[in-house]
Amino acid sequence: MAAITAAMVGELRAKTDAPMMECKKALTEAAGDMDKAEEILRVKLGGKASKASARVTAEGVVAAFISGNVGALVEVNSETDFVAKNDDFLGLAASAAKLVAEQNPADVAALLALPTADGKTLDEVRSALIGKIGENMSIRRFQRFETTGKLASYLHGTKIGVIVEFDGADEQVGKDVAMHIAAMKPVSLSSDQVPAELIEKERSVAQAKADEDASKAAAEGKPAQSPEIVAKRLEGSVQKYLKEVSLLNQAFVKNDKQSVEQMLKAAGATVKSFTMYVVGEGIEKKVDDFAAEVAAQMAANKA
Repeated sequence: MAAITAAMVGELRAKTDAPMMECKKALTEAAGDMDKAEEILRVKLGGKASKASARVTAEGVVAAFISGNVGALVEVNSETDFVAKNDDFLGLAASAAKLVAEQNPADVAALLALPTADGKTLDEVRSALIGKIGENMSIRRFQRFETTGKLASYLHGTKIGVIVEFDGADEQVGKDVAMHIAAMKPVSLSSDQVPAELIEKERSVAQAKADEDASKAAAEGKPAQSPEIVAKRLEGSVQKYLKEVSLLNQAFVKNDKQSVEQMLKAAGATVKSFTMYVVGEGIEKKVDDFAAEVAAQMAANKA
């Protein structure tokens, strides 16, 4: 059986807000599998075990560039947040975003090969900065936009970036939608565009919750719900999830009495697409155990 460490329990608690003992129990049941443990907590604790925002697990910045109907969003990573605030590093990210918009590179490798304003390639600028600061840096991903409509961006500091492609007379609408996306983090434009694997995962969690409720009812001598009622509950859970994670169905952050779709209709606007980057999303961040490191050094010196 996998050893459940305090660091693992702390990581799961940070992701879910669940009590420490519940996190430990879930990790033990999941044999140390973090994703499985998170699902177990969601089954046991419901909404208490899921945070809306994704946990940031690496450092860096998101940069945006828009010129007319062309724009770009770029994520550039660093090892520490200290370097992410460095002016030269911020300049590297800004240059990358502009090059993506203006030169339309096929991928990150092609982007790094492009010349910057001073004649050096972007990769040469990056390498020189690594040598100067002494910390590794990488360009992780980018998204380029070119539209017959309009573009709007929103940066929440340098950690969350959004670009929205939209149509409408009011420029503020695009900015409002971009800010809404940064706050509510939808995974798709509409409910029919939510990835199938996310829907299946949500259905699996709902089914597990229903099974647990049925077991509790049986243990208490209560009658079981009919398969039809259970099926309706499962479908209701899935539909609720789809509304929560699709942009058009979400309650608008500036007026929760109407959905984003209703707000857009009232403003005579439509959203065609969007991209949101959260710095470090999905990247495993190294956690240093200072005490263990000191102990290892002392043991090495003694030897």
